Amino acid sequence: MDTRDYIESGIIEQYVLGLTSVEETADVENMAIEHVEVKQAIYDFEIMVEQQANENVIHPPAFIKTNIEGALSNKFSAINSKQIPHYKNEGAIIRNLSSLKYIAAAAIILLLFSTGLNFYFYSAFKNTNTKYEALFNERNTLQANNASYRTQIDEMNQSFSVIQDSNMVNITMKGTKGREDNIATVFWNSQTKDVYLISNKLFKTPEGKQYQLWAIVDGKPVNAGMVAYDCNGVCKMSKKIDHAQAFAITLEKQGGSAAPTMEQMYVIGKVS
Repeated sequence: MDTRDYIESGIIEQYVLGLTSVEETADVENMAIEHVEVKQAIYDFEIMVEQQANENVIHPPAFIKTNIEGALSNKFSAINSKQIPHYKNEGAIIRNLSSLKYIAAAAIILLLFSTGLNFYFYSAFKNTNTKYEALFNERNTLQANNASYRTQIDEMNQSFSVIQDSNMVNITMKGTKGREDNIATVFWNSQTKDVYLISNKLFKTPEGKQYQLWAIVDGKPVNAGMVAYDCNGVCKMSKKIDHAQAFAITLEKQGGSAAPTMEQMYVIGKVS
């Protein structure tokens, strides 16, 4: 896998979001050392995550501030209402109690402030992480669809190439009596002897059945191959045919038959 494919595989996003395994993390960090493009991709995605986090800031709810103020007010009231016993070194004790009072107040402030920050950062992280997981999944779906479209385009280009070949003989096979709605087309290369089929309109085969193509050679049927279930475009058949006077398709048991079932012939066409 080259550097560009590695970057576009999604591993960079998973690494930044902390979704990679130990092995994957080590691999990404090694790639970043060896390839400046990978290091830059990591940096760019980190910046984007930070920007998105800033744009989607979740402010702590107002009740946190109210709780802090209420807790401080109650603590000061409780400390001030305590009875301080009289001792000989009363001044030192009062100073110590005063210091403890402020230390306790500071500790409460830090605790409540820490709770508020934890709530804030957790909410922000959860929101951002959820958003990027959704984007990551959407990106993977788009890549899968794009790969599927590429495959379809390649198949179409190959089909056009076959059809436009000057060596191709076009044989239209029309439906037999009672099956007039069926139609299929054979493209037979007179030079290479390869046979191609377009199943323009053939009824879906029942379970356990499969269409079989036959070439009529000197008045006898010759097996030209089974019609694949996924034959949606121009499909190359498995058999070469040297010469033929006609082609036909019958419905046979799955895997084919040694001889055609004549009453199950669906289409037939003469070679002109």
